[in-house]
Amino acid sequence: MSDSVVELSSPDYWQEACRHLARKDRVMKRLIPEFGNTTLRSRGDAFTTLARSIVGQQISVKAAQTVWDRFSVLPRKVTPGNVLRLKVDDMRAAGLSARKIEYLVDLALHFDSGAIRPNAWPEMDDEAIIAELVGIRGIGRWTAEMLLIFHLMRPNVLPLDDIGLINGISRNYFSGDPVSRSDAREVAAAWAPFCSVATWYIWRSLDPLPVEY
Repeated sequence: MSDSVVELSSPDYWQEACRHLARKDRVMKRLIPEFGNTTLRSRGDAFTTLARSIVGQQISVKAAQTVWDRFSVLPRKVTPGNVLRLKVDDMRAAGLSARKIEYLVDLALHFDSGAIRPNAWPEMDDEAIIAELVGIRGIGRWTAEMLLIFHLMRPNVLPLDDIGLINGISRNYFSGDPVSRSDAREVAAAWAPFCSVATWYIWRSLDPLPVEY
């Protein structure tokens, strides 16, 4: 199944979050109307979300999309079993580094073996899910947080390791001056309990094309 026919869903809390953020934060009050009816959207598939996050590590959104487009057509459908059957040379030709290939294979093995149990996640809190995921090679806190935002659509995730979030806070709140993690946390205090939504709008302020993992 290609990305173009994947059914994408949006969180039911979005409008409430936008009202809350516009009331609590002057930057959000300005940003939210700029992006109309676009929202965070989930593909509904945990493995694809994590695989896309691995592909996107330490490269630009545009470069990540290019590599993903090449990689995702190698199997007929991106599933753990299909990824395990791919040839390393074909994955390299798609633009993946040797390390990212190792990470994708390890991710596929965890899903294929049942070591990772996505069905249990709805009953788990954010930190418990992060703790489970960081046990997989190539998945750090940032990648786990992308899953929380883009797959589970958890409303209050603040990915402080995300360079786009830090740059966006710098640009929108500090006139481009350098921003520390504590500065970012201070700004985000007004966003709770909808930090994921505010983060999404900060990303939009840097790149109007919505990010989807």
